[in-house]
Amino acid sequence: MARILVVDDDKNQLENIEDWLLQEHHTVETAESAEQAEDLLKMYVYDLLIFDWSMPRMSGVELLQRFRAAGGVTPVMMLTGKEGLDDKEQGLDAGADDYLTKPFHLKELSARIRALLRRPKETLSNVLRVGDIEMDTATFRTTRGGKQIELLPKEYAVLQFLMRHPNQVFDAQAILHRVWNSEHEVGPETVKTTILRLRKKIDEDRDESIIKSTRGIGYKIEG
Repeated sequence: MARILVVDDDKNQLENIEDWLLQEHHTVETAESAEQAEDLLKMYVYDLLIFDWSMPRMSGVELLQRFRAAGGVTPVMMLTGKEGLDDKEQGLDAGADDYLTKPFHLKELSARIRALLRRPKETLSNVLRVGDIEMDTATFRTTRGGKQIELLPKEYAVLQFLMRHPNQVFDAQAILHRVWNSEHEVGPETVKTTILRLRKKIDEDRDESIIKSTRGIGYKIEG
Protein backbone atom coordinates (compact mmCIF):
# COMPACT_ATOMS: atom_id res chain seq x y z
CA MET A 1 0.00 0.00 0.00
CA ALA A 2 0.99 3.65 0.24
CA ARG A 3 3.50 5.50 2.39
CA ILE A 4 1.61 8.46 3.89
CA LEU A 5 2.67 11.45 5.98
CA VAL A 6 -0.08 12.94 8.18
CA VAL A 7 0.49 16.41 9.69
CA ASP A 8 -1.84 17.69 12.42
CA ASP A 9 -1.28 19.50 15.71
CA ASP A 10 -4.41 17.84 17.17
CA LYS A 11 -2.86 14.77 18.76
CA ASN A 12 -6.15 12.87 19.13
CA GLN A 13 -7.11 13.37 15.51
CA LEU A 14 -3.58 12.49 14.41
CA GLU A 15 -3.68 9.22 16.34
CA ASN A 16 -7.17 8.35 15.04
CA ILE A 17 -6.11 8.87 11.43
CA GLU A 18 -2.85 6.97 11.98
CA ASP A 19 -4.64 3.98 13.55
CA TRP A 20 -7.22 3.90 10.77
CA LEU A 21 -4.67 4.05 7.96
CA LEU A 22 -2.52 1.38 9.61
CA GLN A 23 -5.59 -0.87 9.64
CA GLU A 24 -5.86 -0.15 5.91
CA HIS A 25 -2.29 -1.50 5.61
CA HIS A 26 -0.64 1.80 4.74
CA THR A 27 2.77 2.82 6.05
CA VAL A 28 2.10 5.92 8.13
CA GLU A 29 4.38 8.61 9.54
CA THR A 30 3.11 11.56 11.55
CA ALA A 31 4.17 15.09 12.45
CA GLU A 32 2.56 17.38 15.02
CA SER A 33 3.77 20.60 13.39
CA ALA A 34 4.51 21.97 9.94
CA GLU A 35 8.13 22.50 10.97
CA GLN A 36 8.53 18.84 11.89
CA ALA A 37 6.87 17.86 8.61
CA GLU A 38 9.32 19.99 6.62
CA ASP A 39 12.23 18.09 8.14
CA LEU A 40 10.66 14.76 7.13
CA LEU A 41 9.87 16.00 3.61
CA LYS A 42 13.52 16.95 3.07
CA MET A 43 14.67 13.43 3.84
CA TYR A 44 11.92 11.06 2.73
CA VAL A 45 9.59 10.46 -0.20
CA TYR A 46 5.90 9.74 0.34
CA ASP A 47 3.05 8.56 -1.88
CA LEU A 48 0.55 10.92 -0.26
CA LEU A 49 0.57 13.85 2.16
CA ILE A 50 -2.29 14.86 4.46
CA PHE A 51 -2.01 18.36 5.95
CA ASP A 52 -4.29 19.93 8.54
CA TRP A 53 -5.09 23.51 7.58
CA SER A 54 -4.97 25.24 10.98
CA MET A 55 -1.70 24.77 12.84
CA PRO A 56 0.27 27.22 15.03
CA ARG A 57 3.28 29.11 13.66
CA MET A 58 2.91 27.69 10.13
CA SER A 59 -0.44 26.67 8.64
CA GLY A 60 -1.00 23.67 6.43
CA VAL A 61 -1.50 26.00 3.47
CA GLU A 62 1.87 27.66 4.11
CA LEU A 63 3.49 24.24 4.41
CA LEU A 64 1.87 23.21 1.13
CA GLN A 65 3.02 26.37 -0.65
CA ARG A 66 6.59 25.88 0.53
CA PHE A 67 6.53 22.21 -0.45
CA ARG A 68 5.32 23.03 -3.98
CA ALA A 69 7.80 25.93 -4.28
CA ALA A 70 10.61 23.51 -3.45
CA GLY A 71 9.54 21.26 -6.31
CA GLY A 72 7.39 18.79 -4.37
CA VAL A 73 4.88 16.98 -6.59
CA THR A 74 3.40 14.41 -4.18
CA PRO A 75 -0.43 14.53 -3.98
CA VAL A 76 -1.65 16.57 -0.98
CA MET A 77 -5.00 16.38 0.80
CA MET A 78 -6.02 19.25 3.08
CA LEU A 79 -8.11 18.69 6.22
CA THR A 80 -9.98 21.73 7.49
CA GLY A 81 -12.95 23.03 9.44
CA LYS A 82 -13.31 25.86 6.92
CA GLU A 83 -16.36 25.42 4.72
CA GLY A 84 -16.35 28.60 2.64
CA LEU A 85 -15.83 28.44 -1.11
CA ASP A 86 -13.11 31.09 -0.87
CA ASP A 87 -11.21 28.95 1.65
CA LYS A 88 -11.46 25.88 -0.56
CA GLU A 89 -10.27 27.93 -3.53
CA GLN A 90 -7.30 29.18 -1.50
CA GLY A 91 -6.28 25.63 -0.62
CA LEU A 92 -6.59 24.37 -4.19
CA ASP A 93 -4.75 27.39 -5.56
CA ALA A 94 -1.91 26.69 -3.12
CA GLY A 95 -1.46 23.28 -4.75
CA ALA A 96 -3.80 20.93 -2.88
CA ASP A 97 -5.14 17.95 -4.81
CA ASP A 98 -8.15 17.37 -2.58
CA TYR A 99 -9.93 18.97 0.34
CA LEU A 100 -11.83 17.24 3.16
CA THR A 101 -14.00 19.29 5.53
CA LYS A 102 -14.23 18.38 9.23
CA PRO A 103 -15.94 16.50 10.69
CA PHE A 104 -15.48 13.64 8.25
CA HIS A 105 -15.94 9.89 8.35
CA LEU A 106 -12.72 7.88 8.13
CA LYS A 107 -14.28 5.77 5.37
CA GLU A 108 -14.59 8.92 3.27
CA LEU A 109 -10.92 9.69 3.97
CA SER A 110 -10.03 6.21 2.68
CA ALA A 111 -12.10 6.70 -0.47
CA ARG A 112 -10.41 10.05 -1.17
CA ILE A 113 -6.99 8.48 -0.61
CA ARG A 114 -7.75 5.66 -3.05
CA ALA A 115 -8.85 8.20 -5.65
CA LEU A 116 -5.65 10.24 -5.27
CA LEU A 117 -3.43 7.16 -5.42
CA ARG A 118 -5.11 6.05 -8.66
CA ARG A 119 -4.00 9.22 -10.42
CA PRO A 120 -1.26 8.83 -13.06
CA LYS A 121 2.24 9.08 -11.61
CA GLU A 122 4.18 10.00 -14.75
CA THR A 123 5.01 13.39 -13.27
CA LEU A 124 6.13 11.96 -9.93
CA SER A 125 9.63 10.84 -10.88
CA ASN A 126 11.94 10.28 -7.94
CA VAL A 127 15.05 11.05 -9.98
CA LEU A 128 16.56 14.54 -10.09
CA ARG A 129 19.12 15.32 -12.80
CA VAL A 130 21.42 18.31 -13.15
CA GLY A 131 24.25 17.94 -15.65
CA ASP A 132 25.74 14.49 -15.10
CA ILE A 133 24.56 14.32 -11.47
CA GLU A 134 21.61 12.07 -10.68
CA MET A 135 19.83 11.78 -7.35
CA ASP A 136 17.17 9.19 -6.60
CA THR A 137 15.14 10.67 -3.75
CA ALA A 138 13.48 7.32 -3.05
CA THR A 139 16.69 5.37 -2.47
CA PHE A 140 18.96 8.34 -1.57
CA ARG A 141 21.43 7.14 -4.22
CA THR A 142 23.48 9.95 -5.75
CA THR A 143 25.80 9.51 -8.73
CA ARG A 144 27.93 11.66 -10.99
CA GLY A 145 28.87 10.25 -14.37
CA GLY A 146 27.51 6.93 -13.13
CA LYS A 147 29.83 6.83 -10.11
CA GLN A 148 28.10 6.65 -6.74
CA ILE A 149 28.77 9.41 -4.22
CA GLU A 150 28.41 8.81 -0.48
CA LEU A 151 26.88 11.85 1.23
CA LEU A 152 26.11 12.74 4.83
CA PRO A 153 22.45 13.66 5.54
CA LYS A 154 22.96 17.45 5.49
CA GLU A 155 25.19 17.25 2.40
CA TYR A 156 22.45 15.26 0.71
CA ALA A 157 19.76 17.73 1.80
CA VAL A 158 21.72 20.75 0.53
CA LEU A 159 22.46 19.07 -2.80
CA GLN A 160 18.83 18.01 -3.21
CA PHE A 161 17.62 21.54 -2.50
CA LEU A 162 20.02 23.05 -5.06
CA MET A 163 19.14 20.37 -7.64
CA ARG A 164 15.45 21.16 -7.28
CA HIS A 165 16.26 24.77 -8.19
CA PRO A 166 19.03 24.63 -10.83
CA ASN A 167 20.63 27.93 -11.86
CA GLN A 168 18.92 29.79 -9.01
CA VAL A 169 21.12 31.59 -6.46
CA PHE A 170 20.33 31.15 -2.77
CA ASP A 171 22.10 32.96 0.05
CA ALA A 172 23.29 31.11 3.15
CA GLN A 173 20.26 32.19 5.19
CA ALA A 174 17.85 30.75 2.63
CA ILE A 175 19.71 27.43 2.62
CA LEU A 176 19.83 27.41 6.42
CA HIS A 177 16.09 27.98 6.53
CA ARG A 178 15.32 25.17 4.07
CA VAL A 179 17.81 22.57 5.31
CA TRP A 180 18.49 23.28 8.99
CA ASN A 181 15.10 24.92 9.64
CA SER A 182 14.94 25.95 13.31
CA GLU A 183 18.05 24.15 14.55
CA HIS A 184 20.05 26.22 17.01
CA GLU A 185 23.75 27.01 16.93
CA VAL A 186 24.04 26.95 13.15
CA GLY A 187 24.88 29.89 10.92
CA PRO A 188 26.20 30.86 7.48
CA GLU A 189 29.56 29.26 8.28
CA THR A 190 27.76 25.92 8.59
CA VAL A 191 26.47 26.28 5.03
CA LYS A 192 29.93 27.23 3.76
CA THR A 193 31.51 24.19 5.42
CA THR A 194 28.84 21.84 4.06
CA ILE A 195 29.23 23.24 0.53
CA LEU A 196 33.00 22.75 0.73
CA ARG A 197 32.56 19.10 1.72
CA LEU A 198 29.99 18.61 -1.03
CA ARG A 199 32.33 20.02 -3.67
CA LYS A 200 35.13 17.68 -2.64
CA LYS A 201 32.83 14.69 -2.98
CA ILE A 202 31.01 15.52 -6.20
CA ASP A 203 33.72 17.39 -8.13
CA GLU A 204 36.76 15.22 -7.35
CA ASP A 205 39.52 16.21 -9.80
CA ARG A 206 37.41 18.45 -12.04
CA ASP A 207 38.78 21.92 -12.68
CA GLU A 208 35.49 23.68 -11.90
CA SER A 209 32.77 22.90 -9.42
CA ILE A 210 29.19 22.43 -10.57
CA ILE A 211 28.19 24.32 -7.41
CA LYS A 212 28.99 27.97 -8.03
CA SER A 213 29.34 30.69 -5.42
CA THR A 214 28.85 34.39 -6.02
CA ARG A 215 30.67 36.46 -3.44
CA GLY A 216 28.27 38.31 -1.19
CA ILE A 217 25.21 36.72 -2.85
CA GLY A 218 25.05 32.96 -2.47
CA TYR A 219 25.24 29.54 -4.12
CA LYS A 220 23.71 27.76 -7.10
CA ILE A 221 24.12 24.54 -9.05
CA GLU A 222 24.54 24.99 -12.79
CA GLY A 223 22.36 22.81 -14.98
